[in-house]
Amino acid sequence: LLSVGLYCASFRRGALLAHGGRSGYLTYDFWMGRELNPRIGSFDLKVFCELRPGMIGWLLIDFGMMAKEREYKGENSLEMLLLVSFQMLYVWDALYNEKAILTTMDVTTDGFGFMLAFGDLAWVPFTYCLPARYLATRSSNLPTPVLLAFAALGLAGFYIFRASNSEKDAFRRDPSSPACRHLQSMPTQRGTKLLVSGWWGLARKINYSGDWLFGLSQSLFTGFGCGLTYFYPIYFAILLFHRAARDDEACQAKYGQDWTRYKQRVPYMFIPKVF
Repeated sequence: LLSVGLYCASFRRGALLAHGGRSGYLTYDFWMGRELNPRIGSFDLKVFCELRPGMIGWLLIDFGMMAKEREYKGENSLEMLLLVSFQMLYVWDALYNEKAILTTMDVTTDGFGFMLAFGDLAWVPFTYCLPARYLATRSSNLPTPVLLAFAALGLAGFYIFRASNSEKDAFRRDPSSPACRHLQSMPTQRGTKLLVSGWWGLARKINYSGDWLFGLSQSLFTGFGCGLTYFYPIYFAILLFHRAARDDEACQAKYGQDWTRYKQRVPYMFIPKVF
């Protein structure tokens, strides 16, 4: 219903349309979303739905799964506590750094249609909770040292994700700030600069790698008894590959030869010296 309303409202006079949502094909435009940032007054529907309902809903389902496990087993297992703690950290980080989504492709480029509405409000809370759903009535059967090793892997991934994103956001806000003075950048003909040192000198999507590692660790907490609990890292890998390819294409069109030179300076996409 939300998607239908958004699609119909996008035909009003003065609506700012997304480039990818005005193909003229009803099904495609309905899926992608015609209007870039639909609002009710000053209330931005896309920015609101991007994080808050789905992420908070995901966490509430996790809490329900913790309660179910305690009812079923009489206590909460270490793997469940680690899993929900990691997901609480991820949701808190997203909400605390909510302003960072204003520079993401979802907000700056994509329209608000069925794809984002379904993803934000249904896909995120009801698929990301699958590991917790599994642990509510089952055990990973993993020894404590192994669980702690997986936790260390996840924390390393989160550190890469948060440190690299914070570095990028600080540079975008004020490249001359003391926190960014040590960073090297490459000027472009558009008058902007591209980072070629620090985290972003290691790989062009180093933040994606950290994000994925953090997600993988959460599935690892469930052990290896059910492939469904690995749905998130598998799906997330496909999403990140696709998003990286779209971003590369958009930046090539935006920066032209400067982007080609940039990729020569930073040749790796996800993993330094590997990929």
